[in-house]
Amino acid sequence: MSEIITAIGLVFFVEGLLLAIFPSRVKNMLELIKNTSTNTLRTFGVTFLIIGFLIIWYIKS
Repeated sequence: MSEIITAIGLVFFVEGLLLAIFPSRVKNMLELIKNTSTNTLRTFGVTFLIIGFLIIWYIKS
């Protein structure tokens, strides 16, 4: 359970760091995401989900 909380904390830390350092770039990326089709976003989401799962699986095994 502590690993899940640590992972969530790390996600918040990285996202907060990016927002603090590059606020204008984040706004540009959000505008780009807004103009991207749903299917493309879903494809990227599934791809990153699989990559993340494989990384965690590799580290845990």
